[in-house]
Amino acid sequence: MASARILLLLTAMGMLLSAQPADQLAPEQIQIGDSTIDVSFAPGSLDLSRPQLSAWIQHAADAVAAYFGHFPVAHARILVRPVQGRRGVFNGTTWGNRRSADAFTRISIGELTSPEQLESDWMMTHELTHMAFPDIAGDGREHHWIEEGMATYIEPIAREQIGQLTADKVWRDMLRSMPQGLPREGDQGLDHTHTWGRTYWGGALFWLLADVQIREQTQNRKGLRDAMRGILNAGGTLDHEWPIERALQTGDQAVGCPVLENLYNQMKATPVQTDLAALWQRLGVELNGGEVTYNDQAPLAAVRKAITAARKSADARSLSR
Repeated sequence: MASARILLLLTAMGMLLSAQPADQLAPEQIQIGDSTIDVSFAPGSLDLSRPQLSAWIQHAADAVAAYFGHFPVAHARILVRPVQGRRGVFNGTTWGNRRSADAFTRISIGELTSPEQLESDWMMTHELTHMAFPDIAGDGREHHWIEEGMATYIEPIAREQIGQLTADKVWRDMLRSMPQGLPREGDQGLDHTHTWGRTYWGGALFWLLADVQIREQTQNRKGLRDAMRGILNAGGTLDHEWPIERALQTGDQAVGCPVLENLYNQMKATPVQTDLAALWQRLGVELNGGEVTYNDQAPLAAVRKAITAARKSADARSLSR
């Protein structure tokens, strides 16, 4: 009877395996320090190889771990969805799960995506960055800007700090894109204006201003990275819901000055106009004919350099071992 049951079990397993689509990649695990990322693939084919896809996720996780000091959550899940006839990476979304204490990212990738397109992708890093900030309590839209702005601002800096991007690329994109975050006619502040520009780049502008002001007030000894690590180390991950005030107070405590709270009070319900030209001049960075040029004699040149100060690549690699 025992052998019959074993035969029956083996037959059932064979049927399940044969039912799995031939073009569906098997799941895998990626280890980032003490954290585990389970990666699964929806049915569909991709021109990219398995090692290329693994390296794409690994590099994104390494960047996030380097910026925040460690990967944000002990366990994360990623579902990669191949899309027939498309190129590039798109439709990334990340959720926290308070019951299972993990985080989940779903992301789509076109089957025709080239290795070069995958290597230049920013979306995977953006989505994993979300895991390092609490789910902010509210009506679902009121504070969306602070979550999306955080990932928009930190993603390129995190990638630059482990050698995936150059500082020129980071500042070029900021110079070109940050004006999209400025308030326009009818704006009612970040909490009450839900346009794409204000959500992503208005939020990114908030975090840039916070980074600069923290460095000014601490004589460049600390920056936004220290505030974000303080929030993360206090348990502020995506699988926890926090009031926005708690997140900002925790970050301010980590750097010893109330920059985040003060900025939020200024910008949450008022269309604060930031003089970006003056800010870039103080930082000593400008765009000339598509090329980034620097003025190391500018008042905040040291702050600019500290924001994109590269980490040692060896240190970043060690986080994934």
